[in-house]
Amino acid sequence: MQSSFLAWMFRMPLIKRWSLMFCVKPENVAEHSHQVAIVAHLLAVIKNKKFNGQINADKISTIAMYHEASETRYGDIVNPTKYANKAIAREFKKIELLAEEECLASLPEELQELFSDIIVQDNVSVEYKAIVKAADIIVAYIKTLDEINHKNPEFNHVEQRLAIKINELKASMPEVKYFIDTFMTACLATVDKLSRN
Repeated sequence: MQSSFLAWMFRMPLIKRWSLMFCVKPENVAEHSHQVAIVAHLLAVIKNKKFNGQINADKISTIAMYHEASETRYGDIVNPTKYANKAIAREFKKIELLAEEECLASLPEELQELFSDIIVQDNVSVEYKAIVKAADIIVAYIKTLDEINHKNPEFNHVEQRLAIKINELKASMPEVKYFIDTFMTACLATVDKLSRN
């Protein structure tokens, strides 16, 4: 019997992010997930190398790559809608869990156990989930600053909200502070500036 798992994952490029906002550079879930996987991997490597962590960096990048798998079923729910109030947030979490379980069930049965703690976010360890969430916020923050650099005022309020979250992460996760101090400025540089370095 054919599995539909890969077909669902390959629909990620069709799912637009920031759907309620004008974007100078449109973004889809596949691009976002790829960037989150890279940042999560870097955070894990930094944590291990600089702050005595014991994280499997390869596994964390895989979890990050699939962290939006539920959106292949029901699309991207924008932040203001998803977190409009606690009751709505709880209901959206239930929908996300259902979608993740549907994605998992679309795999051949003999592979489902291997993917259970990768795709179903409730099965991801707290420590790994925290790093993926930090990477998710960092990637959204970089996107926001990039839009603002391109003179898009739509993202001004997002920058204010995410800057608070970034500062909280820097205070509680030294690997995030190291990441911001080491990589953030270059992420916003033009190709000419990057080439000169």
